[in-house]
Amino acid sequence: MSSREEIITRHKKESKDLIATITGLKKQATKKTRRNVVIKCTDMQADLDRKQKNELQEFDFGIEDEEVTPEELIKQLEIDNVTGTIENDANVTEKDGDVTEKDPSETSSTSSSFKPKRNRQKERLLKRQAEIDKIKYEASIEASNTIDYRQIEIDSMNQILSLNSLKVQEIKPDGHCLFASIQDQLLLRHQVSKDIETLRNLAGEYISKHRDDFIPFLFDEVTCEVKDIDAYIAELTTTAMWGSDMEILALAKYFDCPISIYIAGSSTIVINEEGEEPKLMLGYYKHSYGLGEHYNSLRDMEI
Repeated sequence: MSSREEIITRHKKESKDLIATITGLKKQATKKTRRNVVIKCTDMQADLDRKQKNELQEFDFGIEDEEVTPEELIKQLEIDNVTGTIENDANVTEKDGDVTEKDPSETSSTSSSFKPKRNRQKERLLKRQAEIDKIKYEASIEASNTIDYRQIEIDSMNQILSLNSLKVQEIKPDGHCLFASIQDQLLLRHQVSKDIETLRNLAGEYISKHRDDFIPFLFDEVTCEVKDIDAYIAELTTTAMWGSDMEILALAKYFDCPISIYIAGSSTIVINEEGEEPKLMLGYYKHSYGLGEHYNSLRDMEI
């Protein structure tokens, strides 16, 4: 069994690894996705803290003041039950078929002889179970008052897809989901094969050549300033920055096709409706994936 020091050392490594993961996620977050990423990171930190705390508590509860085997613990519980019965009947005794009260002085020596030795391990186990029961109860109350936005979104999206004879092609939620979805659609509907890096570069090149069309997307409502478009393009083409409406518009224009975006609880958005090539179809999700906003490719039902 691990010592307490070994557990603490492992906990420090787990915390260090989580900090590295959180730092990576925050670096990849954009202004549009930062809030959801921060919430996810906070939840990850809280989950690790809770897990480590429970693990230390379990270890501490398992430390015995005295060596007590399972057989001795069972015997001790039996003694407790017997003692309780004796103490309840301590003032009553049978004599010649009649029930008479015993002198308290006569019962004191008898009851004391059955008084069990204090078992701290048993006390810890009972205390721990009480804490677990309390946590479960509080969690059930919280869950009953929580709106399941994820399930609502899934049900709504399933209805929309069914009405349009579409099905979901799951895309990995890794920061490249928009480009991976468009990659799948281009191969399916245009018979065009492009890797994700190429699609990022094509979007960046189109934005760079048509700057005036994209300036409104770069306006920061907080600072009332326009972001540097070259810095934005550099981030788009060299990192796993999440794709946005800018990249959808750029690629729709580049491939001269409309791109329809199906959204739960909202009207379908069509970008570049005047495009002449076959339409690409994407599904947008806000609540169904851990890190927040996500795109999936949508295929025709018969395919």
